[in-house]
Amino acid sequence: MATGHTDPKRRERIIAATLDLIAEEGIAQVSHRKIAARAGVPLGSMTYHFSGIDQLLQDAFSHFADHIVAVFDAHLAAAADRDQARVAVADLVHALSEGSRRNLVLTQELYTLAARQPIYRHLTHEWMRRSRVHLEKHFDPETAHQLDALIEGLTLHRALATEPHPYALTLDAISRITATGQWNG
Repeated sequence: MATGHTDPKRRERIIAATLDLIAEEGIAQVSHRKIAARAGVPLGSMTYHFSGIDQLLQDAFSHFADHIVAVFDAHLAAAADRDQARVAVADLVHALSEGSRRNLVLTQELYTLAARQPIYRHLTHEWMRRSRVHLEKHFDPETAHQLDALIEGLTLHRALATEPHPYALTLDAISRITATGQWNG
């Protein structure tokens, strides 16, 4: 195995292995030994790069949140008017709910962890704040807050439904919430 000096991506591999393990087996199955084996690193690398399992989980979920916020940005960045922003939000909901099951599982694992252990709530709080920043480029803060909650709920409902609701229903829900809000574009 490569040493840390010749393996500059080791920390990133550990984080990726952690997220993969959580997505496949659940957070209860996470251990230094399993992650090290999955990442192909010596067990000692775990304590070299992370002070403990809590730091590793926080860093892994922070990395995951960065990814999801980038997805928000990718969908919302080009919207030039209110109607385009509404469509971008609907596209985002459908992309999140029809996309990676891994992302859906990781999202729910983080929410459950944050609900049980307040030390992780700063991650969910920061994630929501950053998501709303992208929404606030197009909608006033109150509307952005409501949209953020709608995105979470619709994504979960669509992803878990045996027959997900159609795009038109998503766009209608978004249009109703944004009908009275101010345009920030």
